[in-house]
Amino acid sequence: MQHDEVIWQVIRHNHCSFMAKIETGNFCRNPYNVTGVCNRSSCPLANSRYATIRDHEGVFYLYMKTIERAHMPNKLWERVKLPRNYEKALEVIDKHLMYWPKFLVHKTKQRLTKMTQMRIRMRKLALKTREKIMTTPRKEKKREARREEKAEKAAVLDKSIEKELLERLKRGVYGDIYNYPVKEYNKVLDMERQQAASEDEDEQEGEIEYVEGYEELEEEEDMEDLGDLAIGADDDTVGISDDDEEHVTATDHQRRRKEYGISERKLEKDESGAKQKKKAKVLIEVEHEDTSERQTMVQ
Repeated sequence: MQHDEVIWQVIRHNHCSFMAKIETGNFCRNPYNVTGVCNRSSCPLANSRYATIRDHEGVFYLYMKTIERAHMPNKLWERVKLPRNYEKALEVIDKHLMYWPKFLVHKTKQRLTKMTQMRIRMRKLALKTREKIMTTPRKEKKREARREEKAEKAAVLDKSIEKELLERLKRGVYGDIYNYPVKEYNKVLDMERQQAASEDEDEQEGEIEYVEGYEELEEEEDMEDLGDLAIGADDDTVGISDDDEEHVTATDHQRRRKEYGISERKLEKDESGAKQKKKAKVLIEVEHEDTSERQTMVQ
């Protein structure tokens, strides 16, 4: 005959393999414990009438133990599958634990509530997308870096071998060993050289050049001086005196100097050149007049 009080005294004061003593209290590791606390009312070993809830592969079961089955260890616990609906599960608990102690009924329902909340949180976490942090060990990084260096060296070596072979083909080292059209090959090489030269020319930057800013202005001034001389030669009949012409040219030079900012030395050079051109023009006109008078005298 099982005696609950004797069992509890032995477990509590001598030894229990399920008891865990910590600073906050004593706890129980037995999977059938309804509260997880090591005390007289919650101990599944020291109570011949006991009820709890367990999770088996996502399904909740109500486990019940009675004193009538104490002599049959293989049939000690009776379990009932609980529906997934929380309210219906509570109704099933009330139905099977109708005449049981209120403490066990309350703790069983409390355990069902906690396990249902835990199931809801698990579903939310399963549906929620999370960032997975992947760690790469240092050995793999070093190994990949060494492989990259070897691959780069091999690529450089292949290119150098290719260039050497092309140079030997150009020089005709191999002779008639390889049957390939020489003319077409030379044409392709010439085209590649031309393309490379054109690309180099395009890539080269243009050289910087410095040019005087008053060259065109000087040419325009010379043309204006010649035009003024021609107009002065044609306007002798009008009766413009030399003093007037000098005054006009002086005013023109001053105006040009203000407009373009030309220095006084440059203006003096321009004036001396213009005066020489005027003298040459006057001499030519005098010679023309002398020849015309001589012709009239001969007639």
